[in-house]
Amino acid sequence: MPHLVVLYTPNLDKPAADGGLDMSGLCRALCDAMLTVHDEQDRQVFPTGGTRVLAYPAAHFALADGGAAGEAAGQGGDYAFVYMNLRMAKGRSAEVHRRVGDVLDACVKQRFAEQLARRPIGITVQVDEGHEVADAKTSSLHPLFQKKD
Repeated sequence: MPHLVVLYTPNLDKPAADGGLDMSGLCRALCDAMLTVHDEQDRQVFPTGGTRVLAYPAAHFALADGGAAGEAAGQGGDYAFVYMNLRMAKGRSAEVHRRVGDVLDACVKQRFAEQLARRPIGITVQVDEGHEVADAKTSSLHPLFQKKD
């Protein structure tokens, strides 16, 4: 953990000139942004080897009124939506939660600025703290980022 899962309408999988977005680039930007967050003691909040961002286009979707209001407003009826849910382990302060949310929100606003200006699109960023019933982890990634003395 943390895991940031991005669900999005597949109409965003097209060139930026057509209202789309580079989703691999978005994932990299979000991951990099998460790694910049520090706690009140200036420690990196998320372990580098445990930070993951995964994006999935929705196979099926319906949004709002299907595009009628967008068409009537001259903005087009090709609505898009992105839902981002960050799930992180318990134990971090409310201030850290706020910092993480602010960093992700700023990244999203920067990455989607062009699309937000040109088309009807909704974006949700949600940060959840886990209530783990079981929490087993296996990784050969973490040793790559542990400091050597």
